Amino acid sequence: MIRVGLEGLPPLTGVSLRFLVAGALLLALVPVLGVRFEWSRREIALWLVNGGLTFSASYSIVYWAEQHIPSGLAAILFATNPLFVAALAHKALPSERLDARAAVGVLLGFAGVAVVFSDDLRALGGAEVRSVALVFLLSPIVCAFATIAVKRWGAGLHPLSLTAVPMLMTGVLVGAMALVFERRVGMVFDARSVGALLYLAVLGSAATFTVYYWMLAHAPATRVALIAFTIPIVAVAVGWLAFGEPVRPRVLAGGALVLLGVAVVNRRR
Repeated sequence: MIRVGLEGLPPLTGVSLRFLVAGALLLALVPVLGVRFEWSRREIALWLVNGGLTFSASYSIVYWAEQHIPSGLAAILFATNPLFVAALAHKALPSERLDARAAVGVLLGFAGVAVVFSDDLRALGGAEVRSVALVFLLSPIVCAFATIAVKRWGAGLHPLSLTAVPMLMTGVLVGAMALVFERRVGMVFDARSVGALLYLAVLGSAATFTVYYWMLAHAPATRVALIAFTIPIVAVAVGWLAFGEPVRPRVLAGGALVLLGVAVVNRRR
């Protein structure tokens, strides 16, 4: 859907509008659900961490990179996020030491994503694509640092606090950057680009990240990060259902590896 949105909107503008819409929607739910923010130093610090790393830096990189590399390759690169989360959790979270079983499960899940999008791995043959891919890896890395920070210091904070305010901050910050760097770039607000924007804002941001931070409060960070493995599988399913894209055997094989990896990580002793 990011690639579809880029057909009508430049990257920084797309990021800004996506998170302005998502943040406004979530902020409107705050009084409805009776959520209260602490306005403590801890909460404000995590707003800055999420706004700066998870949303602003990470998604600005993703949107920029998707102009130069295939979406499948982008999915494979972002699927490294659980690897970084697992490594950081092992060092920073005493209760989440990485054992051999969890390591094998994470690697199986990553291998599954690579199999699903194996055709796009050929795109790494070009020097320009390799350079963009290296920059892209900053996205899952900064997201991993933010995830560990929220897991370590975000206990008791409501998921709407960790999403609504940082998303609005991102909309304003990246929007200011867009005014500087994209003021002369043409924009097309047709049904296709607006539909992609609303899908990414509502389902891909507001709903997804609220559930993500709720899960992070109740489960180990490494397990929650495994969501990054399932997102490409969902994208393939949406392409099949909505656009009639074929589901090849390698997709089924890769999906099976993903599910196996997730099962291995989550299997109780």
